[in-house]
Amino acid sequence: MQMEEGAVQAGLGSLNTAGTIKKPSLRVPNKFLQLLKYLGPAFVVSVAYIDPGNFATNISGGSKFNYTLIWVILASNLMAIFLQTMSAKVGIATGHSLPEMCAKVFSRRVNVLFWIVAELGAMATDLAEFLGGTLGLNLLFGIPMPVAGLLTGLLTYLICAMERYGQKAVEIIITVLVAVISVAYLTEIFLAKPDWAQVGIHTFVPSLPNGEAVTIAVGMLGATVMPHVIYLHSQLVQCRCGGGDCGREKRHHLKMEKIDIAIAMNIAFFVNAGMVVVSAAVFFRSGMVVETMQEAHKSLEPLLGPLSSGAFGVALLASGLSSSAVGTMAGQTIMKGFINLSIPVNLRRLITMLPALIIIILGVNPMNVLVLSQVALSFILPVPIIQMLSIAKRRDLMGEFANTTRVRILGMGIAAVIIALNAVLLYLTFAGLS
Repeated sequence: MQMEEGAVQAGLGSLNTAGTIKKPSLRVPNKFLQLLKYLGPAFVVSVAYIDPGNFATNISGGSKFNYTLIWVILASNLMAIFLQTMSAKVGIATGHSLPEMCAKVFSRRVNVLFWIVAELGAMATDLAEFLGGTLGLNLLFGIPMPVAGLLTGLLTYLICAMERYGQKAVEIIITVLVAVISVAYLTEIFLAKPDWAQVGIHTFVPSLPNGEAVTIAVGMLGATVMPHVIYLHSQLVQCRCGGGDCGREKRHHLKMEKIDIAIAMNIAFFVNAGMVVVSAAVFFRSGMVVETMQEAHKSLEPLLGPLSSGAFGVALLASGLSSSAVGTMAGQTIMKGFINLSIPVNLRRLITMLPALIIIILGVNPMNVLVLSQVALSFILPVPIIQMLSIAKRRDLMGEFANTTRVRILGMGIAAVIIALNAVLLYLTFAGLS
């Protein structure tokens, strides 16, 4: 009887001295609050995995090859999780970004070369992202492309300017934009009614129907695993570092960052897969091959209704603005790290805008430019991977966080796959088969 009364009191709360029931307090678990403190860097990085370049390659792949290339998205995402985890580990273990560590390890001449290659990658990235934001404004509001380009530059500057209130402010803005993209594509999938059996099969069964599919698959890889955010992630984790050398603190930080990466990267995977699924379910099923972003936007409305075309435009705009801001942040990390060069954000933004504005004025098909920019990125990608592997294996730099033999082999395998895919793409391009 006493045990039952105790159980009742434990359920209702304890009696205080006045004889009234003291209700149990509802507290948010401390572990959840700790996780919230560390969430953010991977969400910023994830924007690069759902940027306008992904729209171009995924829409192209879905409209031409149905669901057959979804497995490329899954494989790319697994590579991305591995690489971003290693980038974060380098930043946490050493207290420096990857470019800063390269400056310490390699000669000045080599670092200048690294800087040039990294900047070319950043330019290709910014081109895709800037075009995406411009297209989004044009499709949603009918703003002329040159004016939309200038407006994209202004909005990107405003997002970057929020850094004066701390990195967390930018992280919150970008996380909100990621949420907008995710909701937009959930809406698209709901309206498209895809064949889920085929989606499931092609997610896990690899196939490459022809040479053109290989070209698009490599473009998907370049659009998903991005070189500039490998550099950036190692910098973003610094604001969570306590500044001490305590191994326990660093291990806890790395554990929290792995959770951050798992959540953010898997959201990016579902958005990317959603792009291919919607394109296959709508365009391939209707016998349409989509060649431009404008065509994709216009075709969605008669096929699925105005809600679908509106969601596409909103997603593209949110993707372009957020990824442009992330590209600017990555560029600053690259310049300061490799050669200790700091160019004002305004000047860098102007330099970034010029190539995209020239392409817009010349009337070049933005869809083709986006796809080609992603293929270019896939060629640059092995460079940061090799840099990271060479640093992460050194115990004198990484301490207890140095890569084990198994992790080194896995990293070398990923680098080998990327290099092999690029070699195949070169062959197909020069042989005139793609």
